[in-house]
Amino acid sequence: MRNILHFEARTLQEKVLSGSFVLLTGSGLATLINFLYNLAVARFLGPTVFGHATAVYTLLILISALTLSFQIVSAKAVAQQESLQEKSNIYHGFHQRAWACGVFVGLVLLLFRTAISAYLNLPSPLLVVLLGAGVVFYVPLGTRRGYIQGACKFEALAVNLVLEGAVRLGGSFLVILLGFGLTGVIVANSAAIVMAYLFAIPKLPAAASSKLSVRVAFREGLQAIVFFVGQVAINNCDILVVKHFFPPALAGLYAAVALVGRVVYALSWSVVSTMFPIVAGTHKSERRGYGVLGTSLLLVLGIGSVLTLGLRLAPAQIWTTLFGAQFGMATQHSLPFLLALYAATTTVYALSVVMIAYEMSHKIANTGWVQLAFSLVLIGGIYLFHSSLEQVIAVQLVMMVLLLLIVAAPFLVQSITGFEDWQPAAGSTEIRKIRPVSENEVIAEFLKSDFHNPEFEDHRKLGVLVTSPNLADDRENLLRRALLFLRHGALWRELPGTTDWFEVEVRMDDLEKIRMFPRAQWRKLARGNFAMTEVAKSIAAGASRELREKAFVSKIEALSDQLRQDVPMGTVLLIALKESGPFTILDGNHRTMAALLVSRETVQKLRFFCGFSPRMAECCWYQTNISTLLRYGKNLLKHSVRDPEAELESLVGSV
Repeated sequence: MRNILHFEARTLQEKVLSGSFVLLTGSGLATLINFLYNLAVARFLGPTVFGHATAVYTLLILISALTLSFQIVSAKAVAQQESLQEKSNIYHGFHQRAWACGVFVGLVLLLFRTAISAYLNLPSPLLVVLLGAGVVFYVPLGTRRGYIQGACKFEALAVNLVLEGAVRLGGSFLVILLGFGLTGVIVANSAAIVMAYLFAIPKLPAAASSKLSVRVAFREGLQAIVFFVGQVAINNCDILVVKHFFPPALAGLYAAVALVGRVVYALSWSVVSTMFPIVAGTHKSERRGYGVLGTSLLLVLGIGSVLTLGLRLAPAQIWTTLFGAQFGMATQHSLPFLLALYAATTTVYALSVVMIAYEMSHKIANTGWVQLAFSLVLIGGIYLFHSSLEQVIAVQLVMMVLLLLIVAAPFLVQSITGFEDWQPAAGSTEIRKIRPVSENEVIAEFLKSDFHNPEFEDHRKLGVLVTSPNLADDRENLLRRALLFLRHGALWRELPGTTDWFEVEVRMDDLEKIRMFPRAQWRKLARGNFAMTEVAKSIAAGASRELREKAFVSKIEALSDQLRQDVPMGTVLLIALKESGPFTILDGNHRTMAALLVSRETVQKLRFFCGFSPRMAECCWYQTNISTLLRYGKNLLKHSVRDPEAELESLVGSV
């Protein structure tokens, strides 16, 4: 029987669940050890000293932006290599750079120890110096853990996390008993980092080459640094700001409350750490449908919800018994309320992190910059609103909900539209251009296929301009454009001004590159994949059975019958970024699908116009994302005062 801790799974979802179970077990144990460490410091040294120790430890977490940046970039690069030698080359290259960075950060802490100590109201600059000694090892520890993570050795990574926590707990307990107090606790923290580094040595062959692509390393490194700077700022800026503004005892209470956030985030990060290398080592076809992302989100939501509910229902006496009676000081709300509110805030943020990390695992993502911007706004918000501990947490909750909505929007839009980044297959041919056509001719063909709609009922007298267009007549062209804008003005204005139109020949190989325009009816048929050939398979397999009474399904069937009798079907309009595709149907979904359901050869009998533009990705009909939707909304607002009916009547009267 297969050992459930052995990382062998048939599907990506199973891999995430299996790896998450291993890391959750290790992280859960490490989190318990860290909780006992905080409990020992708080219990034996009191709220004031506990606040000092937490502030120094928070400073270490802020520096972890560099450590985690090296870890996640190393993990991604290692996961994408196939041979052990290639993995070794990548690891050694990052490890050398991590050591240089660690030494630099240690020197910065040494030089600015007095200023840092004064801002955090610490009793001695020596605490910052002792932390700096550990930081020298902390940054390169990231590359060692990155290799372990990228190689999907989750058991070894979990053991290393537990080892660091055990040394921190045991060392702190020992120095407290020996009477070294706060200074001894900081020494124990640095010692834990050194031990974790020494025991994370990967067994690898010597590097054949440690050269990294400067461009790739810089882009990946910048992405990781931006992500983790924002992450550590969001997770820890509140503790430092509270330490600065609030009395030591109240700051110590807040540090105890913030512990639950670190527990929630540590467990959630186990899921992210499992998901990241798995997704990084996959091809796009394996990621289709967001199954891995959905599994990860559900795991994080489950972890956060259970902890939040448990903290809300737990009696306050538990915490005063564990931490001491001094932690029972009165606030506007009960301690369980503060703990649950903080846990809920962290859960919302952790969901955002899952989505950001998912994007980062397979491409250079921009959402890290959004998170960084939110971290800056969050710091400003806490500086403005900190009349109570409750208000500090409330500010964070509001900001994290907004961040989640913004980060989730592209995934929701993409799920609805089915539009995904597409790369042509190796050896993919370009569509053949037959001849260039003018925009006036394209509009004339568009109107021919659309003039039967009710919106044109009052303008049937202009039918001759549609059925027998004279493209050399400028007045007719203006009228046809005004007619089209009655129904499709918002659609047409989104096309880039640089669009060049051509009549094209759609061959067999081109069919796989054509996507349906995602109108409401097609979403139900497409089931998330708008590739024309895939939608046709769904219809042929009976996916439209529940929609059989719908008019648009009947229309497809009627068009198929007409195509079998060689009835002319008008021109289908496509749009594309370049000749290799993909192509989106701007007008002619029903006709093209009806032809495909008859046969692939029948599609080739249709006439196709295609608009090409290097800026087509700015058009929401071609690529739907936050940027293109904002552009669409801006254009709607800009042209909302226009009356297309009045403009048409004005043109008719002047002719």
